Amino acid sequence: MDNLTQIQSIVTFAWWIALSFSVVVYVVLDGADLGAGVFSLFVRNEHERGAIMAAMAGTWDANETWLIVAGGVLFATFPFVYGSAFSYLLVPLALALWGMITRAVALEFRHLAEPRWQRFSDYAFGVSSLTVAFFGGMALGAVMKGFPLTHEAGTVPTYVGGALRFISPFSVWTGIASVVAVTLGGVLFIRARFHHGEPIRRQAARWSNVIFYLALATAVITVIYSMAIFPWAARKWLGPNFWIWAIVLLAVIVAVGRMRMAANRDRDLAALIWFIVALGIMAVSFMVTLYPWLIPGTWTIYAGASPSVSLFTFTLAMGGFFPVMIMYNAYQIWVFRERISALAGYH
Repeated sequence: MDNLTQIQSIVTFAWWIALSFSVVVYVVLDGADLGAGVFSLFVRNEHERGAIMAAMAGTWDANETWLIVAGGVLFATFPFVYGSAFSYLLVPLALALWGMITRAVALEFRHLAEPRWQRFSDYAFGVSSLTVAFFGGMALGAVMKGFPLTHEAGTVPTYVGGALRFISPFSVWTGIASVVAVTLGGVLFIRARFHHGEPIRRQAARWSNVIFYLALATAVITVIYSMAIFPWAARKWLGPNFWIWAIVLLAVIVAVGRMRMAANRDRDLAALIWFIVALGIMAVSFMVTLYPWLIPGTWTIYAGASPSVSLFTFTLAMGGFFPVMIMYNAYQIWVFRERISALAGYH
């Protein structure tokens, strides 16, 4: 296993699980916030746009913390992957980071601005949410394509290629698919957060009826596209263990069907939970499909692992952090669980 002892390999695998868990939780939780931001671009009433920000005011920062956790785990446990991948994805990640900073500024300072600057803040919030979703999805597609490394004896492998190598038809498609997916999560989130009589909730309900079928189509196209261009994915999904993936597909179909039925019956929280279940199953399936690769064809989790001293030091320092994060997130969601109205403005 790339010169790691058995204990080191077990610890490395455990931190890969932790990394995957952090990414999945970020996608599930902050994806809904991003989708609500994209939806806000099409909301005309300024009070309703402010209320959308209020709906996520108590939880958005904790949701984004999972991305920081994922970055920290990648940096400390898989430093070789961190260094080369961030060089490869410099442009999309920089644009996504710009979007996250802009969203935070818009959320925190909107209430201090004059009316005309509030409108600017609203649209900056929406556009930055769209930017994070698109370039985050594009970075994921670029990762699946892999990238070339140097192979000089005695040196750490580094990325060789241009700043725009991440651009491909597949990465552009995954960016678009990401926007569609988070928008569906966003409108379901808004339905669950606003009172039934609110106009914005009715608008979100209409959107969810359309976005549902669009998201379904993009998911099917993405799976077929992936099998067509990635032999390693096709081998896993259609190989001897195809029946396991058939069960996974069935589980996703059941979750999506339950989500749709709950939405049709105005059981908004149940619809959002079933959406999270479906998204979580697909995200975990993606991680299992990649294993043992972190970057397909470029880095395995064992080849990119940190030296043993750093690996065990990080484990001792950060091993207990995850339960605290989970409890913190759960507490915030519980505290800010009640529905709100368009009269609720951030601050």
